[in-house]
Amino acid sequence: MYLANLKLWNYRKFGSDGDIYNDSPDLNVDFHEGLNLLIGENDSGKTAIIDAIKMVLKTSSNDWIRLDEDDFYKESQELRIELLLSGFSDNEASHFTEYLTTKFVDGKPEHKLKLIFTATRADNKIKTKDIRAGEDVGHVVLAEARDYLKSTYLKPLRDARSELIPKRNSRLSQIFSEHEAFKSHESHLLLKVYNEFNETIEAYFDGKKRDGEILIEDQKGKALKSSIDGTISQFFEASTTSTLKTASAQMKKVLESLELSLVDVENPGLGSLNRLFMASELIHLNKNDWSGLKLGLVEEIEAHLHPQVQLKVIKSLLSFEKTQLLLTTHSPNLASQVPLKNQIICRNNNAFPMGSKYTNLSEDQYIFLDKFLDVTRSSLFFARGLILVEGWSEELLIPIIADRIGYNLIDHEVTVINVSNLGFENYYKIFSRTDDKDMGIKISVITDCDFAAYEEIIEDSEKVYYEVDKKEYLEGCKNAAKMIEEKYNGVVQAYVAREWTLEWCLMKSEVLGNLFLEVAKTVHTKGAWITEPEKQLAEKLLKKTLNKSEIAYQMLKKLNEDKQNLDLSKLKNDPSMKHIFEAIKNACTR
Repeated sequence: MYLANLKLWNYRKFGSDGDIYNDSPDLNVDFHEGLNLLIGENDSGKTAIIDAIKMVLKTSSNDWIRLDEDDFYKESQELRIELLLSGFSDNEASHFTEYLTTKFVDGKPEHKLKLIFTATRADNKIKTKDIRAGEDVGHVVLAEARDYLKSTYLKPLRDARSELIPKRNSRLSQIFSEHEAFKSHESHLLLKVYNEFNETIEAYFDGKKRDGEILIEDQKGKALKSSIDGTISQFFEASTTSTLKTASAQMKKVLESLELSLVDVENPGLGSLNRLFMASELIHLNKNDWSGLKLGLVEEIEAHLHPQVQLKVIKSLLSFEKTQLLLTTHSPNLASQVPLKNQIICRNNNAFPMGSKYTNLSEDQYIFLDKFLDVTRSSLFFARGLILVEGWSEELLIPIIADRIGYNLIDHEVTVINVSNLGFENYYKIFSRTDDKDMGIKISVITDCDFAAYEEIIEDSEKVYYEVDKKEYLEGCKNAAKMIEEKYNGVVQAYVAREWTLEWCLMKSEVLGNLFLEVAKTVHTKGAWITEPEKQLAEKLLKKTLNKSEIAYQMLKKLNEDKQNLDLSKLKNDPSMKHIFEAIKNACTR
């Protein structure tokens, strides 16, 4: 069985004004049967989702979980949490017979378990009701059944060291006590060894070995006990004596005395301890003789782990077949390694599963993204706005242009993604939903109209370049731009260059034209940049010999140095460059 769905009403940030209607949850999110990676910016609701699940299921470590005022949305007086569990085997279903809803599909039973938690508040008092199962009011789920529903939870910034050392009720002792290796308490081999150890200790303080033979080489223990007995006899009866031994031989005491560490590693760091702790919890979660829920909740999976170790851990977790995991992360590094279908993006007061039934991505696009969604591009999951561009020139120049026109991209949490081609659809469709829900992100695509101002002709076995008729060129640019813009709708807005390419627009720009030509002449020292700049640029573009990225870099360098006072806000009314201005403005506007 696994957690298939979560619904929330008025729980933390997931709420609405007015009464609760059971058919209109404020959050309705499905989960993958295996690994689920919840990603998103701070305060996007990842922890609220984990805490809501814990509120209903509780945890195997018996964490103290209670509702407080901050769990209610704004001034609401009532909240509701619903969990739906599915995929029951017959053995698992046997624990919840009276609570299940069953229907037959192709002659086979399919069991569902809906769990309902509700709470109200009034006069500064919070009242919670028992967990119920079934439709509407349902039946109270008894403790015996709830024991099979507990989740395994690892909190953020977990103190793994304290969980792994010997102490009363240590987490390690809890994990081991439920493993089949320690089910037979009374006759366990370790208890026999422990009793023998206790007998050895008692004999030592009597100056003997365990078999009764005198300890010739060490009678200091006997002397210490005699000293203690001499004092005790003055406080009690003269014949009263003491005994010294460890705690009684109980499996709980034995397990509480265990410490988990790495061989030949002294004082392991937080990262190593964190991995040890996660490994021990997963052993507990995957025990073979357990027919209850196998659900692991891990907040900030990357805590104390450097990037390469993060990849190693996530690779291992993806291989788990019979365990469901819900992980939260802020790490683009992890987001780049987990298949998109296993991710849930938390944003805009909602949670968006990224499986194929929820997005407008094709199967080929999923394959493409799993291969090419690297760490840099994965940052788009955390952004509030996106600017998708064709190449390095745009990626280099747009941030400084944005800053100088009053839209600092960092302040506006906008990311520029260089798709390195014209495959914008592979990326923006990540945010295009089959249910048309708004993921709360502004996406601008900046692209060229790619209608050439010059044409290349072979004459006498040589390439010559002729300018296209001006009217024909401008009309061609206009029509090409219109066709491109019509391809983009919904979550994305296209901003198409009014002329041939970005470089052509830079040359024609009233604001940046002189700077572009100044740089172009230094990058490409040969050519008629002074007498015939348009023809020279056209020849380079048609031959594909223009060093676009170097020109963009040198322009960026000059804008940061001797051109710091160049007023780029005039791009707003610059005929050849205003599409860049508008694209930046769109991505940064909420």
